[in-house]
Amino acid sequence: MSDPTEANGSAGTAGAGEAAPAAGSGAGERRVRVVLVDDHRMFRTGVQAEIGQTAETGVEVVGEAADVDQAVTVITATRPEVVLLDVHLPGGGGVEVLRRCAPLMSDAERPVRFLALSVSDAAEDVIGVIRGGARGYVTKTITGTDLVNSVFRVQEGDAVFSPRLAGFVLDAFASTDAPPVDEDLDRLTQREREVLRLIARGYAYKEIAKQLYISVKTVESHVSAVLRKLQLSNRHELTRWATARRLV
Repeated sequence: MSDPTEANGSAGTAGAGEAAPAAGSGAGERRVRVVLVDDHRMFRTGVQAEIGQTAETGVEVVGEAADVDQAVTVITATRPEVVLLDVHLPGGGGVEVLRRCAPLMSDAERPVRFLALSVSDAAEDVIGVIRGGARGYVTKTITGTDLVNSVFRVQEGDAVFSPRLAGFVLDAFASTDAPPVDEDLDRLTQREREVLRLIARGYAYKEIAKQLYISVKTVESHVSAVLRKLQLSNRHELTRWATARRLV
């Protein structure tokens, strides 16, 4: 197995999804090359340990990345069949990775397919990455066995969702009456949304600057822009606004 590209990170392996065959079943006949994109190194390590035993699962982890730039570099270099992509990443988030990898997704002969794997179950996050071109979205409560089978289904061109999240997508793309994404939220840039979420989670400006690789002054500018666009007065109102929309 190739040595995965390193990055840095937080915890976890995977808990509930569809009934599926055991992770090892059929591993001798099927193979898939995967890149893990998540800013939490411990989580990447957990996923690698859970699904990356190639002889048993058929999954070969060929690269890892912790932010948008690393992800684009590693994905371009390794050309995996499937990318497991976190939604909230330093440098612009999962949507930015999808935007920059669009030519790889549209390659008719060797398409790179994306499966979002995130702690977030917010409708706005789900719809955003699906609009960006991801083939599915599962939460980090999924079991290792179900994650392996989800990866193979995405490799084969299927769309895969955790059960509750599928409803968000159906509602969003079937509705002709109401926009699937909050109009106020649509006014914000991707970076402003990242800052919004971190502020709402209680991060200090210095912590946000470190997390997003930007200066404290830039964080302050983004916060000012968010407050202005949302017509809010302070970070406490901003936190309530984000919490009400389940963005935290």
